[in-house]
Parts: sequence; C-alpha cells; structure tokens
Amino acid sequence: MDIISTYNLTLILMAAAFAFFMAWGIGANDVANAMGTSVGSKALTIKQAIIVAMIFEFAGAYLAGGEVTSTIRKGIIDSAYFIDTPELLVFGMIGSLLAAGFWLLIASYLGWPVSTTHSIIGAIVGFAAVGVSPDAVEWGKVLGIVGSWVVTPMIAGLLAYFIFISAQKLIFDSESPLDMAKRYVPFYMGLTGFVIALVTITKGLKHVGLNFTLMESIALAIGIAVVVFFLGKIMIGRLRFDPAADRDMHYTNVEKVFAVLMVVTACAMAFAHGSNDVANAIGPLAAVVSIVQNGGEISSKATLAWWVLPVGAVGIVLGLAMLGKRVIATIGKGITHLTPSRGFAAELAAASTVVIASGTGLPISTTQTLVGAVLGVGMARGIAALNLGVVRNIVVSWVVTLPAGAIMSIIFFYMIKTAFGV
Repeated sequence: MDIISTYNLTLILMAAAFAFFMAWGIGANDVANAMGTSVGSKALTIKQAIIVAMIFEFAGAYLAGGEVTSTIRKGIIDSAYFIDTPELLVFGMIGSLLAAGFWLLIASYLGWPVSTTHSIIGAIVGFAAVGVSPDAVEWGKVLGIVGSWVVTPMIAGLLAYFIFISAQKLIFDSESPLDMAKRYVPFYMGLTGFVIALVTITKGLKHVGLNFTLMESIALAIGIAVVVFFLGKIMIGRLRFDPAADRDMHYTNVEKVFAVLMVVTACAMAFAHGSNDVANAIGPLAAVVSIVQNGGEISSKATLAWWVLPVGAVGIVLGLAMLGKRVIATIGKGITHLTPSRGFAAELAAASTVVIASGTGLPISTTQTLVGAVLGVGMARGIAALNLGVVRNIVVSWVVTLPAGAIMSIIFFYMIKTAFGV
C-alpha cells in the first residue's frame, strides 16, 4: 500500500503517458480500418480521409467511449489476486499499455493491420499469468473473446460477399446499370442509414444522457432509414446522365453514386471504431487512476476521470495523422483491387458486424472485421482477385500479436517492479 501512497502522482503520470502512447498506436494502426477502403477505392484522397477520420474518431471516442471499457477491464483478470498487492495490478496495467503501444508502433511501421484489442488483451494476460499467477487469468473469458475474433471476420466476410453480389446482380450485370442504380441504390442507402443510426443510438447517445431501450433504438433507426431511403430516391432521381453514353460510362456514373455512400459509411465506421477501441487505451489507465485515488482499493467499477477520454481521443487522432498512411495502403490497395461499390460493400458489412458485436458487449477487433469484409468482397470475384502474399502476412501478424504483447508486457512488468524496488 505504501508504494501507491508514496508514488501516487508518478504512477498516474506514467499510466497517462503510456495510455497516450497506446492510443497513438491505435490511431496509427486501427484507424486505417475506417478509412483504408475509402482511400483504396479513390472515394477519398489520403489527406481527406485523415481529416474525416480525425473528426469522427474523436467524436466516437469522446462521446461514446465509456461503455466497452469495463468489459476489457473487469473480464479478463480476477482482481481478487491483487487485493493484498494492488501495486502489482498498477505495474501490470502500466507495463501492458507500454507493451501494446510498442507492438502497434512496430506493426504500423511495417504496414500490418493488427488488432489493438488483441494487443492489450495479450499484454494483460501475459503479466497476470507470469507475474502473478496463471489462476489470476479468467481463461474462459479469454477463450470467448478469442472465439469472437474468429467469428467476426467470417460474419463480416459473408455479409460483404452477399452485399457486393447483390449489387453486381441487380445493378452492374443488368442491361441498363444506371436505371437499375436509380431503382436499387435508395435501398442500399436506407440500409446504410439504419446501420449508422443503430451504431450512433446504441453506442453514442447514452453518454450524452439519452437512453433508449433496444426496441426504441431499432424503431428510431428504422424511421431514419425510411427518411434516408426517400431522400436518396429524390437525389438519385435528379441525377442526369447521358443515356447515349457507352456502358463503361454508365459503370463510372454508378460507381460515383457508390463513392458518396462510401464516404458516409466510412464516417460511421470511424465513429463506431473510436467508441469501441478507445477502451483499449483508457481501460488500463482508468483502472490505475481508480486504484491510486482509492489508496490501493480495487473497486469493481471505476468512474472515468474527466481527463481520461480526451487522452485517448487526442492520442488516436495524432497517431493517425503521423503514421496512418502505411496501414491505409495495405487495407485499401494491398489485399484486393477496390472500386467504390466493392469498398461500400466491405464498409457496410463491417459496420453491421460492429453493431451486432457491440450489442453483445464483446470487445471485437474492428481490424479483423474489416479485413474479413475486404476478403469477402475479393472472394466474390474469385480467389485470383486476392493478393495472397499480403493476406498471409496479415494472418501471421494476427497470430503473432497475442504472444508479442504478452512477452513485452512481462518484460516491462518486471522492469517497473524493479524500478520501484518491489
């Protein structure tokens, strides 16, 4: 206990600095999920993507970042093992943030889209299992989360496959793609409106004091979807294209319509991502702040200090601006060739999967969700459309992430322990 009271400010400052570093890594690596497809399909330039992502990631992290935090903080390790030695939990959380931040820096530099959720969970499991006791880890919960990482890319991939195939069959393979686009694109717009509204209502509004039940949220989202459908119908009805133009010109014009949709889904993905993944950086920080301020007492629920969310939100934005380009290039161009319609299918599928997972409270990996969706779109055009070398590197980086986070966090845990003379 005396370590916590003696070094309370030092511990909080260390945790805040490393949480900022971890959030910077999330921005550098994970935000490419939201923007990679938009850049790859040329719906946005890289500069535009970074500006859009900064706004929506910050909004998502700041307005809706409080909810998933508790899942990661409470579910993975058993705090009963730390009651007599709360300083070990503090050291472990600080070491975990530093380890995850370093791994994300390495992966981002190499252009690997890895999971920030994987990184921090691997780090926390590593220090708890080796530094304290294997029994301190709730292995059942860890397995459940790992299971969700296999399931979510599959769900996203299947959704993206079917969304893209439907657009292909209904619009692109028809005699007059433009007429079919005018008929069917409003439905895609309505579906997009529904998913975005549901993400915002379920994840964003409760943190600004608006609470809706699940049924109310769905009803509201359906209402918004209907409005978007009719707005889309009016807007697309007003578009004037030359009917005498060749088929390629028709395709180009249809893709322009999808490019607009894609920017909207990218904004939704950025908001959902900010709200979901900021928890990876601020969860451990919130735990440290809570323990230190309570004089070593480990409470099951910690109220977030006012400055904790901005640390995560600002870190994410700076990481994206400084090192985000590399991973954006991998997601947008490396896996498969993307057009706006393909990118839209991937984005909408990923956003829908995030909604499903958020509803169940699982800390999913948005990286794996989006990579799964991009793979699904590529598979719709046959396996030859995929760059298998890039896919292999991505899968290897996913497998390496958990052990890399764990090993680094164990090293940092012992270094911090030694530094504080424990």
